Amino acid sequence: MSRVNPAPHIAAFIFMSRWLQAPLYLGLIVAQGVYVVKFFNELWHLVHDFGTLSHTDILLMVLGLIDVVMIANLLIMVILGGYEIFVSRLHIDKHPDQPDWLSHVDAGMLKVKLAMSLIGISSIHLLRSFIDAGNLSEHQLKWEVIIHCVLVGSAVFLAITDRLMMAIPSVHAAAGDKHDAAGH
Repeated sequence: MSRVNPAPHIAAFIFMSRWLQAPLYLGLIVAQGVYVVKFFNELWHLVHDFGTLSHTDILLMVLGLIDVVMIANLLIMVILGGYEIFVSRLHIDKHPDQPDWLSHVDAGMLKVKLAMSLIGISSIHLLRSFIDAGNLSEHQLKWEVIIHCVLVGSAVFLAITDRLMMAIPSVHAAAGDKHDAAGH
């Protein structure tokens, strides 16, 4: 009596489980749609009320628009990069609008890009807070600066870690080449 080896079936099932993430990326597309509506709502208020707004109010509203755009950019990176890395290839190699970074994205690079985007978003929030500092408590401003510094430090740490991890395969490959050349 022959025994059926379940390992290939288990491996195939585990591999197929990556498709459970696809609805999450679709949900992020819906969230991006919400940000598009928010952008146009804020733009409408800016255009409609511009005659009664102070220079500072206009600046704060424009920074709000920039903030929405940067969050939308972050969503695009997560949706496209995450899907490409963790679910399935997008098969858009010959598409004229393919983002340059997508052709060579990996999990480490995506983390660094996301960290840099978060720093950009945090910078916009911090700038808005500094412009509107008269309406905020010193405690709130202090924590916004601390959070921003933590984001910057985390991004630097991620970038250094990614750089070190990229160097490790080349060291192992070089050691393997020397090992093979020695006839071992």
